[in-house]
Amino acid sequence: MDARDLPEDLDLALAAALAGADLGLRYFARVQGLARDHKLDGSVVTEADLAVEERVREVLRAARPDDAFLGEETGELGAGRRRWVLDGIDGTLVFVEGDDRWQTLIALEEGGEVTVGVAILPAQGQVWYAARGRGAFVADVVDGRVTGARRLRVGAPPGSLGSARTAVLPPVAMVPERYRGEVDRLASAVDVADWRVHGALLVAAGELDLAVQVGGMVWDYAPLSLVVTEAGGVFGGDHGQQHPVTGTGLFAVDEATAEAARGVLGKSRRPGNV
Repeated sequence: MDARDLPEDLDLALAAALAGADLGLRYFARVQGLARDHKLDGSVVTEADLAVEERVREVLRAARPDDAFLGEETGELGAGRRRWVLDGIDGTLVFVEGDDRWQTLIALEEGGEVTVGVAILPAQGQVWYAARGRGAFVADVVDGRVTGARRLRVGAPPGSLGSARTAVLPPVAMVPERYRGEVDRLASAVDVADWRVHGALLVAAGELDLAVQVGGMVWDYAPLSLVVTEAGGVFGGDHGQQHPVTGTGLFAVDEATAEAARGVLGKSRRPGNV
């Protein structure tokens, strides 16, 4: 998608993502000195999470003052048919370790449907994005500009779940205890692969067949779900539910692969563990 052809909301989302990325990189350059805290759910948080999210919202709100917002750190602001969903630092666990796989996520919902999705990886100099009905793309970020866009397309379905190249997020060793049983069961049923960027993006690029994330929230899934579906893949929760999804989310090359994975996850789910 040429920059001249970008829908206005996607163009705005990319501008906000670039602004957040610039700030995020400044924090990342001194990440070892950042104070770390823990939320009630045990997840790690730093001042960078809040600052980047606020910067992204600032850019969006200046252009769309009547829109509503939902951010992981900044919470709810306003109400209405249009809502921006934000995560300033997605992947704080890797961010604080100096790992370059963290990203900033932006989505736009209109009437409860995701219409714009952006995932920018500042430390890798790449941005992945989609607009509903316009396809999904990955591009380079050079000197604060988006350049060299390439269209994304999922690959051919695997012959079986056992041969499905699969990303597990977070990494298996970091999976919360409540999800351990289902993740272990899934890992034994698929071909677990390493991931240099979020596994959903690699599904969209045709490099993986399946990505399963546990413990996610709407801000984790909304942008990535559109990138994958606009690339020809499917997204849903572990019960087949569609956006908004919390808990376990599946990104797959096709519905058959997703359904097979849901079957494995369901077999290992204990009563009350949803």
